[in-house]
Amino acid sequence: MKKGKEVKISYWAAHATTIVSVTLVLLILGIIALITMGARHETSRIRESLEVSVIMADSISNDAAVRQMESMRSLPYCKQLAIISKEQALAEWKAETGEDLEELFGVNPLSPEITFTMPEQYSCQDSIVKIEKYLSALPGVEEVATPRGEMVDSMNANINKLGAILGGIAVVLLIISFVLINNTVHLTIYARRFTIHTMQLVGATDGFIRRPVVTRNLLAGALAGIFASLLLWVCIYLAPQAGYAEIRNMISWPVMGAVCACLIILGALLCAIAAAIATRHYLHKDYDQLFR
Repeated sequence: MKKGKEVKISYWAAHATTIVSVTLVLLILGIIALITMGARHETSRIRESLEVSVIMADSISNDAAVRQMESMRSLPYCKQLAIISKEQALAEWKAETGEDLEELFGVNPLSPEITFTMPEQYSCQDSIVKIEKYLSALPGVEEVATPRGEMVDSMNANINKLGAILGGIAVVLLIISFVLINNTVHLTIYARRFTIHTMQLVGATDGFIRRPVVTRNLLAGALAGIFASLLLWVCIYLAPQAGYAEIRNMISWPVMGAVCACLIILGALLCAIAAAIATRHYLHKDYDQLFR
């Protein structure tokens, strides 16, 4: 009885080690995945907030500017169109500078202005140059103010660099996690190597021996994924209390659910593959080699 109890404790201790180590690795991978998703969300928001201003000639009336704006709605790069009338532009100028241009010049010298934002795929220098060229040729357009191409390219380059760095870290962590999991599972299989050899002596096939080991470790990896997912949910839930309320806005619940599902599947696959490799290592060893 005492001997059986000791074996049971040793078995659960080995699996507890596997679950804890895999949970920590998956938690780090989950955090990197959320950072990547949040960065992409913020990137899209910044790119789509870039505004283009189409300044009409001062001879163009507000009604003509509205008609021009309506004709621009069919353009694929025009999003969230708005118009600033002459009167509104004059009021904004007076509020910002305190000068009344109409009183100074006798007439309102400001022009109506059409503004719009662009979809993310048009927020690059080449597209902006083409857009500016097309809009400048429209009748009644005096000037087109677009975001600086250098600024857009610099922003895109920094975003791509960040994505490459995070991706590289994730790949390195995956390799480290597999090695860690493989070593942990290897120790578990090592403790049962004589049992495996005895099963072979009574005629058990490799698949029969490998199946329960892989299944148990697959479940351990799935549990580790569940625990890592729960910790991620706790981190997201407590983020506003730590002063990071914007994190909830950057990461949607569907994205969070997808990341958690991937962690559970990844944990199960990593542990199952590591268990299969570690089991195979002992399946074709002679009895004398089991002591090494």
